[in-house]
Amino acid sequence: MKLALALNERAQLQVKIRQLCARLNNNAQVQEGETPAEDPYELLKQLADSYSALEGLIARINRTNAAVMVGNETLTDLLARRDCLSDQVRALREFLDCASATVTRRTASEIRVRSAVDVRALQKQLDQKAGQLRQLDAVIQETNWTAQLK
Repeated sequence: MKLALALNERAQLQVKIRQLCARLNNNAQVQEGETPAEDPYELLKQLADSYSALEGLIARINRTNAAVMVGNETLTDLLARRDCLSDQVRALREFLDCASATVTRRTASEIRVRSAVDVRALQKQLDQKAGQLRQLDAVIQETNWTAQLK
């Protein structure tokens, strides 16, 4: 199985688990004398089976990510870099949104508000980081489609 297919299966299992949890919660209580719409014990069994399958799949994905080399780095290294770069891009984008927000003054006597940073220069940094993130993500996605699951 290709790594990309395993990642897709993992996502499907995670959705299934969330749905099973919701169904389980919806059937946790019932009016006295009534029966639940679904058997909670059957749902609990399905949930346990799904978690077991997910655990095995995650372990295989992690082993693959640690073993697959992209250049002189493991796929795990690239994933860590992507996660951090993605968070940096998000934080910088949010900061620049705040720094570039305009404040409307009604009269000349009102306090002027200006940006505390050079927004244009930081926007260039953001654009560079976003480009690096796109390139890194492309390498990771390509590797996902060529790597065999361990």
